Amino acid sequence: MPLFEVAILEMPTKNEREDGKAERLALGPIAVVAKDEQSAAIAAVLDNGSVIVDRSRMQVIVRPFA
Repeated sequence: MPLFEVAILEMPTKNEREDGKAERLALGPIAVVAKDEQSAAIAAVLDNGSVIVDRSRMQVIVRPFA
């Protein structure tokens, strides 16, 4: 199975964007072994439940490890 790098960003709310705040790195990048990019994203989110992120504002970024 291939290796992926996964990072989780928390996007700012509309009010935070107006105040000049940018997205926040909530997790990563971490290495994940999975069969595809979607499986890597799901594994990273489920395995790192201790990271407190509003899931409606979460953006998961996955890229193959090169």
